[in-house]
Amino acid sequence: MKLTRRMLLHQTVAAAALPAFSRVALALDYPTRPVRIIVGFAAGGSADIVARLTGQWLSERLGQQFIIENRTGAGTNIATEAVVNSPPDGYTLLLITSANFINATLYEKLNFNFIRDITPVASLSREPAVMVVHPSVPAKTVPEFVAYAKANPDKINFASSGIGAPSHVFGELFKMLTAVSMVHVPYRGAGPALNGLLGNQVQVYFSPLSAAIEYVKTGKLRALAVTTATRSEALADLPTMSEFIPDYEASNWYGIGAPRTTPANIVAKLNKETNAVLADQRLRARITDLGETVLAASPADAAKQIAEETEKWGKVIKFAGIKPE
Repeated sequence: MKLTRRMLLHQTVAAAALPAFSRVALALDYPTRPVRIIVGFAAGGSADIVARLTGQWLSERLGQQFIIENRTGAGTNIATEAVVNSPPDGYTLLLITSANFINATLYEKLNFNFIRDITPVASLSREPAVMVVHPSVPAKTVPEFVAYAKANPDKINFASSGIGAPSHVFGELFKMLTAVSMVHVPYRGAGPALNGLLGNQVQVYFSPLSAAIEYVKTGKLRALAVTTATRSEALADLPTMSEFIPDYEASNWYGIGAPRTTPANIVAKLNKETNAVLADQRLRARITDLGETVLAASPADAAKQIAEETEKWGKVIKFAGIKPE
C-alpha cells in the first residue's frame, strides 16, 4: 500500500506520542516493584528513623516495599550522587536533609548541582535543635549566655557533630547574629559531641532535640532555647531563640527527592501518597515523639523551602569562612 503524505504524518505524530503515553501508564501503575530510599546517614539517627517510618507507611499504602538504604560518607554527598545518577523512574529516591542545603555552598566542587539535579517530591518534617549548655555555665537564659560569652571571648567552646554539620552552622548563625566569639570544637557525630558536653570539654552545643531531650529532662544538661520559630511540644516551656534574637531560626528539614526528569505524574503520585501518610494520626504521633513537627507540602512548596534554606546557609558559611574537612 502506498503511503500518502497525510498517512505518514499521522504515523509520525502517533509514534512521537508513544513515550508520553508510556510515562502516563507508568505513573498509573507505579510502583510495580520495590522502591529504594537512599539515606546519607547511618541507621538509628533522626534522619534514618523518619525515612523508615515514612517508608513503612508508603509500603502499606502502595503495596510495594519502600526499602531504606544507608549510604554514609562525605556529609551525605555519596548518597545524593547515587540518586542523581539513578534512572529517573521513581524507584530510587533520596531522603533530603539540611545537610544537602549546607553542602551546596560548603563544597566548591561537587559532581552534581543539588537544586538542578534533584526534583523535590515531598516535605516530611522539621526537627528543632536545642541550645544546651553544661550545668557549670552560669547562664540560665539566652541573654545571660550572650552577656557571659561577651565577657569571656574565646573562652567558651561550642561543639558540633562535624565541620559543616547542621549543629556547626547553627552555632555559627548564633555567633553571626550576636557578635559573640566562641571556639568551635568539631566531633565525629552527635553522640561524641554530647559526651564532650557532658564531660565539660565543651560548654555549649546546638543539638538535635531528639538526641538531647533526655539529658535535659534529667538535669544533666541545661536547655536555653529551641532553634525553631515556634516552641516545641516536647519542651513546651522552653522559649524559642527568636524570642531573644528575632532573626534566628534553624532546624533540620527532612523531605523526599527524586532524580531530575522523573515523570511529573510519578512525582505527583508520590506527593499525594506521602501527604496522606503524614495525615495519619499514628504516624504524626510517632514523629511528634521524636521531637519533630510534621510538615506536609506540595513539590513546589518544597522546592521553595529548599531554595530559601540553601541561600540562607550559604550566607552563614561564607560569613564564617567554613571549609570542608
